[in-house]
Amino acid sequence: MFSVARGSALRQARTQLRQFQSVTVPQYSALARLLSSLAVLEQRDGKLNVSSLAAVTAAQKLGGSVTGIVAGSGTKAVAEEAAKVKGLEKVIFVENGAYDRGLAENYAPLLVENIKKGGFTHILAGHSAFGKNLMPRVAALLDTQQLSDVIGIEGEDTFVRPIYAGNAILTVKSGDSTKVITVRGTAFAAGETEGGSAAIEEGADPNAECPTEWVSENLTKSDRPDLATASRVVSGGRGLKSKEEFDRLMPPLADALGAAIGASRAAVDSGFADNSLQVGQTGKNVAPQLYLCAGISGAIQHLAGMKDSKVIACINKDGDAPIFQIADVGLVGDLFEKVPELTEKLNAQK
Repeated sequence: MFSVARGSALRQARTQLRQFQSVTVPQYSALARLLSSLAVLEQRDGKLNVSSLAAVTAAQKLGGSVTGIVAGSGTKAVAEEAAKVKGLEKVIFVENGAYDRGLAENYAPLLVENIKKGGFTHILAGHSAFGKNLMPRVAALLDTQQLSDVIGIEGEDTFVRPIYAGNAILTVKSGDSTKVITVRGTAFAAGETEGGSAAIEEGADPNAECPTEWVSENLTKSDRPDLATASRVVSGGRGLKSKEEFDRLMPPLADALGAAIGASRAAVDSGFADNSLQVGQTGKNVAPQLYLCAGISGAIQHLAGMKDSKVIACINKDGDAPIFQIADVGLVGDLFEKVPELTEKLNAQK
């Protein structure tokens, strides 16, 4: 049977959380004219990571000038691409293959060198694996306190961030002269990638020694949308019972919806899915138009990573599972029957 969630209080909290995203500091104020923000842009293999543009959007809400910075091999071409992003006044690039992997040990001194040279008041990066690794070291070198996972901006020194796995919202006021911030990508939409005309400038390169050596990486390749930016996500949990069942049920459902695949921490820890697919407090934050999960009970750590989704649907045999308290639509039933049935009906409608 179908069960429509009755958690109106939590839905109101989600609505209030989204309202924080629209808070904008008047850019014509005297204070805004004194601000200058540096947005740290990510690149990989000579291509701009569009999800990192959330830092530009957040910087615009502060007011003042916004500069982007990118480093690595072939970054002049990346800088030219970034120069088209609306809201950027200047893009700094540093051409050096030593920064290709984004290792914090040498990337942080590079940022600090350019921060001091440009006199920036706010340094922003996405709350991604790259940003979470890099920005604490930058903050330490600048002797300032980092503001992490910011979801709203109320002023040049006042920021909003979730705590307790998103169960409470904290407003923080910082007295530091230089503010180092990571922003949640799902809280600030990536800016338009066309229409801008930023100046391009070569940055300072301190060529800091890096004690860490990059050895290798093994990446999961997929034709499906990227989990962090997908408009639709289907996610599986411990209720799938095995990797074989996860692989049998979730990919066909994802293909039928044109969706990315995610997983709960319990599913990842049990070996059902790769850790790159983990959604939650210790995984990725997602906010798709549709989040459809099966076999996920709704632990608060998982909810922290997906409750900003526009529509949440779930399939679970336990009608009292916490996931039903935040879901917009729930289906109580055996996922081993309901998921194939749903997949078949979706494919029939194509």
